[in-house]
Amino acid sequence: MENIDKEKLRTISNETKHSIDQLHIVTPAVYASIFTKFASNHNTTLENEEGLASDLLKIESLTLTNLQVEVSKNIEILDSNTVKAIGAIENKDTLKLAEVLEETKKLKAEIEQLKLSLYTDELTGVHNRKWLHDSYIDHDTRKFHQSGILAIIDLNYFKIVNDIHGHILGDKVLIFIANKLQKSGYDTIRYGGDEFIIMFPSEVDEKDVLMLLNDIREDILTKKIKGKDTTFKMSFSFGIAKYLAGDELSPTVEMADQRMYVDKAIIKQRVPSTEV
Repeated sequence: MENIDKEKLRTISNETKHSIDQLHIVTPAVYASIFTKFASNHNTTLENEEGLASDLLKIESLTLTNLQVEVSKNIEILDSNTVKAIGAIENKDTLKLAEVLEETKKLKAEIEQLKLSLYTDELTGVHNRKWLHDSYIDHDTRKFHQSGILAIIDLNYFKIVNDIHGHILGDKVLIFIANKLQKSGYDTIRYGGDEFIIMFPSEVDEKDVLMLLNDIREDILTKKIKGKDTTFKMSFSFGIAKYLAGDELSPTVEMADQRMYVDKAIIKQRVPSTEV
């Protein structure tokens, strides 16, 4: 299976997951119906679905297996280093303790690299959805463990970009936008196909968030993106929602989403699809 197909399916899957976040009950038939709707939006027909699912499962299983092998290896090294450290402390063996310290530093670097691969969006290099959940949501209560402001960013006319200019250039656009958003200095997450989230701490003022996002958008609008035979502009729409510790993620995203669509109606009047 080609990478471009994989990326398109990942986009459709993320859009489907985001859509069903709002539903209390999701049966296989409901999921299939929503997935098919988004697949249609991307002009994707699921031919040979069983073979495709089998290929995807093999790829994901291999990735998971590799992660498990790395985690198991690091646990064994950590266990061994712990035993060595205890022995070195008991015997007051400073040379052995220094040796264990160096091994542990190396192990820490490997673990950080492993976390990076687990929590990083493969295409854009920003944080992924799993990182958002593990970093901001309490595992037991599934609620925010601190207060802040969530901003959702959605690209305008991105489907047109893919249809006219192709998915390779579409990927470059996503990388370009992600880099611009990341320069905000705040936690940036690729939430879905062409949706991003930026998380702001509670001490940042709401007006400052709006001003910052608007400045980033204005900067992007001054840039011309080169297609094969033409250049075009890109823009995004955004909405923000304040949340408190103990609030749930889905209603917060939904509130930001609603405000984003109000903003989208305004910005699309200013930047028509003909400029894409």
